[in-house]
Amino acid sequence: MTDEQPAHRYTAALAGRIERRWQDHWEQHGTYHAPNPVGPLAGPVPEDKLFVQDMFPYPSGAGLHVGHPLGFIGTDVFARYHRMNGRNVLHTMGFDAFGLPAEQYAVQTGQHPRKTTEDNIQTYLRQIRRLGLGHDERRRISTIDPEYYRWTQWIFLKIFHSWYDPAAGKARPISDLEAQFTSGERATPDGRPWAGLTAGERQAVLNEHRLVYLSDAPVNWVPGLGTVVSNEEVTADGRSERGNFPVFRRNLRQWMMRITAYADRLIDDLDRLDWPDKVKAMQRNWIGRSHGARVRFTVGDPQDADVEVFTTRPDTLFGATYLVLAPEHPLVDAITAPAWPSDVDGRWTGGADTPAAAVAAYRRTASTKSDLDRQENKEKTGVFTGAHATNPVNGARIPVFIADYVLMGYGTGAIMAVPGQDQRDWDFATEFGLPVVRTVAPPEDFDGEAFTGDGPAVNSGFLDGLGIAEAKKAIIAWLTEHDHGHGTIQYKLRDWLFSRQRYWGEPFPVVYDEDGTAIALPESMLPVALPEVDDYSPRTFDPEDADTVPSPPLSRATDWVEVELDLGDGPKTYRRDTNTMPNWAGSCWYQLRYVDPTDQDRFCAPENERYWLGPQSPGDPGGVDLYIGGVEHAVLHLLYARFWQKVLYDLGEVSGVEPYRRLFNQGYIQAYAYTDERGVYVNAGEVVEEGGKFFFDGKEVRREYGKMGKSLRNVVTPDEMCEAYGADTFRLYEMSMGPMEVSRPWATKDVVGAQRFLQRLWRNLVDEETGALRVTDAEPDEATLRLLHKTIAGVHDDYANLRYNTAGAKLIELNNHVTKSFPDGAPRLVAEAVVQMLAPLCPHVAEELWQRLGGAESLAHGPFPSADERYLVEDTVEYPIQVNGKVRGRVTVPAGAGQDEVKAAALAEEKVAVLVGSGAPRKVIVVPGRLVNIVL
Repeated sequence: MTDEQPAHRYTAALAGRIERRWQDHWEQHGTYHAPNPVGPLAGPVPEDKLFVQDMFPYPSGAGLHVGHPLGFIGTDVFARYHRMNGRNVLHTMGFDAFGLPAEQYAVQTGQHPRKTTEDNIQTYLRQIRRLGLGHDERRRISTIDPEYYRWTQWIFLKIFHSWYDPAAGKARPISDLEAQFTSGERATPDGRPWAGLTAGERQAVLNEHRLVYLSDAPVNWVPGLGTVVSNEEVTADGRSERGNFPVFRRNLRQWMMRITAYADRLIDDLDRLDWPDKVKAMQRNWIGRSHGARVRFTVGDPQDADVEVFTTRPDTLFGATYLVLAPEHPLVDAITAPAWPSDVDGRWTGGADTPAAAVAAYRRTASTKSDLDRQENKEKTGVFTGAHATNPVNGARIPVFIADYVLMGYGTGAIMAVPGQDQRDWDFATEFGLPVVRTVAPPEDFDGEAFTGDGPAVNSGFLDGLGIAEAKKAIIAWLTEHDHGHGTIQYKLRDWLFSRQRYWGEPFPVVYDEDGTAIALPESMLPVALPEVDDYSPRTFDPEDADTVPSPPLSRATDWVEVELDLGDGPKTYRRDTNTMPNWAGSCWYQLRYVDPTDQDRFCAPENERYWLGPQSPGDPGGVDLYIGGVEHAVLHLLYARFWQKVLYDLGEVSGVEPYRRLFNQGYIQAYAYTDERGVYVNAGEVVEEGGKFFFDGKEVRREYGKMGKSLRNVVTPDEMCEAYGADTFRLYEMSMGPMEVSRPWATKDVVGAQRFLQRLWRNLVDEETGALRVTDAEPDEATLRLLHKTIAGVHDDYANLRYNTAGAKLIELNNHVTKSFPDGAPRLVAEAVVQMLAPLCPHVAEELWQRLGGAESLAHGPFPSADERYLVEDTVEYPIQVNGKVRGRVTVPAGAGQDEVKAAALAEEKVAVLVGSGAPRKVIVVPGRLVNIVL
């Protein structure tokens, strides 16, 4: 050691030794093991429990950077605080390990994705262990473990064997529906008795009701990748996010989940959840419940077809001057005329010789655009089908177009266009020279285009003069009476596309017979394990060839695909499904397996599920007590998990209707990146600031603010921070940077502030030269006791409400007071309380100091100090004194002083008395407990 470095100073090296020792201690003693009521993890369980959960991480090969652990540390602090206060806390972490990145890496290297994923998990575990996260490691799970995805497949089968009964408002076993058909309580679609249907016909009827079903669904097909991609993986210009290939909308036979059956419950139950309002609004908008009407338009002369539209504004029906179908609408071919009318407008034909040619060309162009691009594109395009429809309310003959601004994913895939009241319809009508009829009178000073405001109905026959609400009621009654439509509720939510043409995912627990009928496998045959294959990539095609057919990697595992099974009627040859489940599947239910990860007979024992996740009081939806993660999962993951939970609840498998009782979205740690004159990113760690400018290798560079990533050369890893400062310093800095829910920039140079606080705290309790304890048995003075108990009360409240930055600030203030007031050593009463309060934020150094203070047990289970109410009552109150609006002095009075006493004290204050002089002030206002305002 040098003369400048005392032997027992709290340095990064000493912190590292302390941290490794306590991490080993916690692991050896099972410090964070949370007992279950029953099963292999059973033990004495207190009634007061807490289940804290992080959103499922994906084990990236790049490992963690400092932005990743923000939420993990936040949940750890919360869990530690409650554990110290006597609660049985379940906190663990597993891995959402299926997915595209591992499969891509396998394609590039030929290495099995399981090998790379499991290697990544080990890296991840090493990193999070170094951070001191208090996880129950017995409960770790990974979605790629066959013993985990066995139960994912089991849940799929439970949903497959279920139907949604609208009368009961819940899912029921499909066997109940079959019993209704058998008894005659429910009629078959064609009226024949159930016994008169063949086995195949009976299955076809049941399949129309199942919550999981096969459908020719429109998907985003990418021939250049050889796979289907989700809407979120398509860029605004209709290309794949990965590879930048053209994306085509086409129909493929896929597994679907009937999430739409739960649309109302998914919206209504949001009111029962303690979630951010922003997330609730995002879910409501995604589901998109709209009240309106369905209206039937007859198309053709004579009538060829009925086209049904959904509108939220049936009161504008008199203003419908044309009809528009989505290019994918199933009736397009049927209504398209064989030739153009003699008076066709040249703008309507797309330059084609026939309507069929125009429609085919337009459909191909539309198939290359994403839904987002189609919705947001200001340029309106379309072609005339050559057909006309009849407006049922006035008999008007109106042209029928196809246009890409209408989507099959919402409503019926067809709209009645009312350009007078809808801006998109106005833009289209203007482009194609179509008439505009206003049906709502705008104000006299209105000089816009489409009018979307309120007003009386005009040009609308029997509706004229009515307000919008009254007109809606009247037109819906008319449509119903004349059999042209009816009032209804519509949703934007579509059924969940549940198939992927990829290898690295959960296989479907189904087989197909020689007729192509899907047959669910019995539970005894689970798990259906992924086979070994030599090539993990799907077959790719010419990127521009939209007519190609997917060939998933599993289709090449012929020995696995073709299988002989005895499913109860003798051995037969079947074909397995070569698609896999989406990566959402494993994360839909993982909170349930955390509860009971070792149960071999059930996905979760009911006693354990009720204890950790069940409702706590009437009206409580149940679920995880605190779920923390990024807002990027506000819709899909949370919506899918809620859907699965509700199905399992309906079937009696779980006790709560919701998976996550309370949700908290943490902010992000962002970072500065720097580019040189070429626009090339340079190493952010080597950039220096001089005079407000930034330089790399002596040359000025440009600074930008945003994400942290390898490509931006601005990554800082927690390993680096732990090595340079210690894990506790890193934890404290991340939690002190600002409120948990707010994003903030990373600044390595500021980490030293957290380190200096811990060094001062250590120095107050430990002699840096000898290592001896610097604690006295002296009784703290009144001021110290007041500050101590005020801090205890404040830190309690801050920890309970995830305000870790203010908790840290209070501890710093208290420690500064100790430093100044007790140079010869901290009073034991204060020292113990400070260490206890520090433990959730900085568990390693707190454990070390607690042990040195004589603590015989780990501080992980407490105690946590309690505030003495006597010291929270203020004896005096300080009043700022404003004279003509400016603070001119302050006065301290007894806490119970009346207004007259406060007024007299304020006027007697020396500086104020000089300003007032010998005269009387015009007005003296006392705001109790806050200020005195004197007007001269």
